[in-house]
Amino acid sequence: ALRPAPANTGIVFIRTDLEPVVHVPARAELVEDTTLCTALSYRGVKVATVEHLMSAFAGLGIDNAYVDVSAPEVPIMDGSASPFVFLIQSAGILEQDAPKQFIRIKRRVAVSDGDKEAVFLPHQGFKVSFSIDFNHPVFEQQKQTALIDFSTTSFVKEVSRARTFGFMRDLEFLRSNNLALGGSLDNAIVVDDYRIVNEGGLRYDDEFVKHKVLDAIGDLYQLGHSLIG
Repeated sequence: ALRPAPANTGIVFIRTDLEPVVHVPARAELVEDTTLCTALSYRGVKVATVEHLMSAFAGLGIDNAYVDVSAPEVPIMDGSASPFVFLIQSAGILEQDAPKQFIRIKRRVAVSDGDKEAVFLPHQGFKVSFSIDFNHPVFEQQKQTALIDFSTTSFVKEVSRARTFGFMRDLEFLRSNNLALGGSLDNAIVVDDYRIVNEGGLRYDDEFVKHKVLDAIGDLYQLGHSLIG
């Protein structure tokens, strides 16, 4: 369940299945694991797969909310942020009596890990450029780079519906290890050795890379404020 929170609370996950309940704030320094999803951990209590809901909060400009979860993982829904966006918009968004705060990038910051790199640059607004590189027939047919300037592009229309994706062989391996038991064509784009398995195909022609943008926006929102850069 999503509940309103007072100004300056931030986004806080609450494990309601524990006695007493445990509050896990969505903060970058509490990110414990990024294998296949983003997982937060506070005093040994974990909340995993937070990135799609965090992306919805970021895209809709929600600064403060309580998120009640009754398990160590946020529901995957359809593998995108769209169901969360719909639920938040249906519930309504309230303006609070406090100034909105931002984090402004003032100089170039670069972080690299092997062949992966993230670069932050000053910019008046919020713009995300993302490139993926998969040596696979399906990806070679699709756009693998996206540049989205949110001053002219709607997060809700152009990004929020992009679903997570995975490979059939990985799904089979995960299931054999009792993981991703809920993983199916209903909550991910599944790719075999040659093609997209989902009957309906893609929602966007660049859905793969757009989902990575969606994830990045959700992960960056663990900073506690929207970015200017």
